[in-house]
Amino acid sequence: HVQLVESGGGSAQAGGSLRLSCAASEYTYCMGWFRQAPGKGREDIASIDSDGSATYADSVKGRFTISKDNAQNTLYLDMNNLQPEDTAMYYCAAQPYSADFWCPGPRPEIYNYWGQGTQVTVS
Repeated sequence: HVQLVESGGGSAQAGGSLRLSCAASEYTYCMGWFRQAPGKGREDIASIDSDGSATYADSVKGRFTISKDNAQNTLYLDMNNLQPEDTAMYYCAAQPYSADFWCPGPRPEIYNYWGQGTQVTVS
């Protein structure tokens, strides 16, 4: 059972930057970041495999960077040029390897392990 703990959320001014971290209790093959704003559905914003191959949603491409430290079992999301529309609760997710899905860019429903979320507010 993989446990995930996010940190690094907070408030930022438009145009500013934040770095989110997600500490995992053990190594996992595929990890991703999601966000959910009030009154909106969950958005899959980035995913990464153990080799560092990554995919991004169009809404964050060029501004956000996902990375993974396999030695530390930690996932990161570097967010630059933040905009008010980036305000949301951010969640990390993880899934061990299986031949039943591809990564990066898996279907969101393949993730079995989720963090508790960290709030990002941009004004």
